[in-house]
Amino acid sequence: MKAIIFGANGQDGQYLTLLLLKEKIQVIRISRSGDFLKTAITSYDEVTALIQKEQPDFIFHLAANSTTRHDALFENHNTIATGTLNILEAVKEFSQHTKVFISGSGLQFLNKGNPIKETDLFAANDAYSISRIQSVYAARYFRSLGIKVYVGYFFNHDSLLRTERHVTKMVSETVKRIAAGSNEKLKIGDMSVVKEWSYAGDIVKGIWLLVNQDKIFEANIGSGIGYSIKEWIEVCFKLVSLNMNENVEIRNDFVSSYKKLISDNSVIKSLGYQLEVSFSSLAKMMMH
Repeated sequence: MKAIIFGANGQDGQYLTLLLLKEKIQVIRISRSGDFLKTAITSYDEVTALIQKEQPDFIFHLAANSTTRHDALFENHNTIATGTLNILEAVKEFSQHTKVFISGSGLQFLNKGNPIKETDLFAANDAYSISRIQSVYAARYFRSLGIKVYVGYFFNHDSLLRTERHVTKMVSETVKRIAAGSNEKLKIGDMSVVKEWSYAGDIVKGIWLLVNQDKIFEANIGSGIGYSIKEWIEVCFKLVSLNMNENVEIRNDFVSSYKKLISDNSVIKSLGYQLEVSFSSLAKMMMH
């Protein structure tokens, strides 16, 4: 069997590659960075040529600039929304047996502070969400044409592969530097924000579970368990035996776009999905 991963050099792409190789699947890795094939997901001609040639059993569209910043509006529109259309049209025309996975986000839903369901209304909360919403509607349209296209809505998930622009890695790396003797303070905004803290390796197992059945085509992939940023900071400092209160400086110039972002993961759990890495285990992984 053969799979194509767009966005193979990202956190999820790297963990998914390891999972697929373990399953004895040939993986064709596409990324604009790193030593990977450079097929441009924004080019219909290039995407079509690749799919027509390779006839993959699976395509995973994970490519994106994972930021909600407005200045990434066109970049993410081209990569996420146009990229989705390019893949789905090429599959429809040249490789209809291929199963396609499109990544979505918990950020694209109307968030009232309750666990978010797949059936909840979408809301264009930011520039990133616009592209995600467009991709889901494209997936639903092509599904009506007979293409097996799946959408997995991701909630916060992390690993050692994260960069420090993600709060999980920023906190763990800063705490490690302080423990090593740095005089810096951990500068953080609203610590009361609650979100999921899943392990990326567990999330890709949910992707694989979803695309290997034909009854459910859209599912949240997450833990359904929320912890505050403060709790993450506390556990990281505790792991190096330091007092959090003596090493944290509050930033009043940063306000989160949400107070709570948690999934209702009952749909994916109905397929047998289980997470193996807990909140505390993820903290130990990131700290050591």
